[in-house]
Amino acid sequence: MGRKSRNSRRARVATTPRRPASSPDAGRALAAAALAWVIPGGGHLWLGRRQKGLIFLVALPLMFAIGLWLEGRLSSFALGQPLVLLAAFADLGNGLPYLVATTAGFGEGRVVAATFEYGNTFTVVSGLLNMMVCLDAYDVALGRK
Repeated sequence: MGRKSRNSRRARVATTPRRPASSPDAGRALAAAALAWVIPGGGHLWLGRRQKGLIFLVALPLMFAIGLWLEGRLSSFALGQPLVLLAAFADLGNGLPYLVATTAGFGEGRVVAATFEYGNTFTVVSGLLNMMVCLDAYDVALGRK
């Protein structure tokens, strides 16, 4: 093997002082996550990720609306039924669309409808996806992505 010169990359990297990482703003990250929960895609729009934000802004409320259109039920917070309670938290993940739907009296569901379970699945999955979008907005704000 040959002799390494003094200006080799390894020598330069070893002697270069490291710059301290800029501390991410936790308040900004929490605000982005909260905005992403209230308005699906809002956190990404606020952070400047317009394409992702617009896709989430259209796709998630549309998915929630399709679930209601398919006569799905928005689950209630019944403490005695753990699976119903989990479905209620998943529905709550939709943010503002969920609050508007419950205030307007939508989401009663019709158990005898052939599409009832499909509607439930759409509402629950849209809420869970929005929770993932909130976590993504949080990571983007912290600079992890």
